[in-house]
Amino acid sequence: MTQYGDQALLVTGAGGQLGRLAVEELLARGATRVIAGTRDPETLSDLAARGVEVRKIDFDDGQLAAALAGVERMLLISTVAANRTQQQRAAVAAAKAAGVQHIVYTSAPNPRPNASVGGIADHYWTEQAIAGSGIAFTILRNHIYAEAVLMGLEGALASGQLFDATAGKGRAYVSRLDCARTAAGALLQAEGSAIFDVTGPAPVTQTEVAELLSQLTGKTITRVGLTPDQLRGGMLEAGLPPFMANLLVAFDADAAQGHHAIVADTVAQFSGREPQALAAVLAEHRQAFAG
Repeated sequence: MTQYGDQALLVTGAGGQLGRLAVEELLARGATRVIAGTRDPETLSDLAARGVEVRKIDFDDGQLAAALAGVERMLLISTVAANRTQQQRAAVAAAKAAGVQHIVYTSAPNPRPNASVGGIADHYWTEQAIAGSGIAFTILRNHIYAEAVLMGLEGALASGQLFDATAGKGRAYVSRLDCARTAAGALLQAEGSAIFDVTGPAPVTQTEVAELLSQLTGKTITRVGLTPDQLRGGMLEAGLPPFMANLLVAFDADAAQGHHAIVADTVAQFSGREPQALAAVLAEHRQAFAG
């Protein structure tokens, strides 16, 4: 169902992995007025050659409302920046000023304002800004990407250990492609205002992740449980920026409280496909296990 396929549909962050996939999905599903927003339009020249309107969209630009002129429905892809609450509030205010009729926003599981949850609070304040704008909205609370498992692969292969602070609780890992298809589907068909969890088909524990990695690499990888402080210390020692370390630790802490074990049918509802299981996503990336 693509009843809004002939409207002006903007995807922000279209130069990123999720945004690019969402644009491709919109085109595949017959959208005729796709706008790709990016801070660097030259990087999307290939999309422009295919009829996509490419616009410079910078959430730190004071003239953002002008850049959104004529947009009817907007996919607001969450940024990764220390000031993203300010960035995304500015994007919502600009959308209201420009007359955008519907915002689809990529949020996170159980966003809340608690200082202890780090960057997850940014999603809470963005959701609040969207709800307070008077614009119809679809909040997509994307659970952790299945591809995120690959981020720790090099260290796991080198040490034979997979570190986490999830207290043995599961995560309903969802592929980036499933998130992109879901976001595009919501942009094409969602009405009114609603909030959805976007998840994979079943929760998977870190012990099970270690077993999957062991099977795919042929090496023994063991899950090692840590406290949040221990995990944060290890990440900082490895050179991870504090903002990113705090965000990842907060995700583990939320998993430990069961917030990531939710399973919903949102992917099927908006994409028309069942979500991929973590094992299938990892199998598609076998080349990453060559090391």
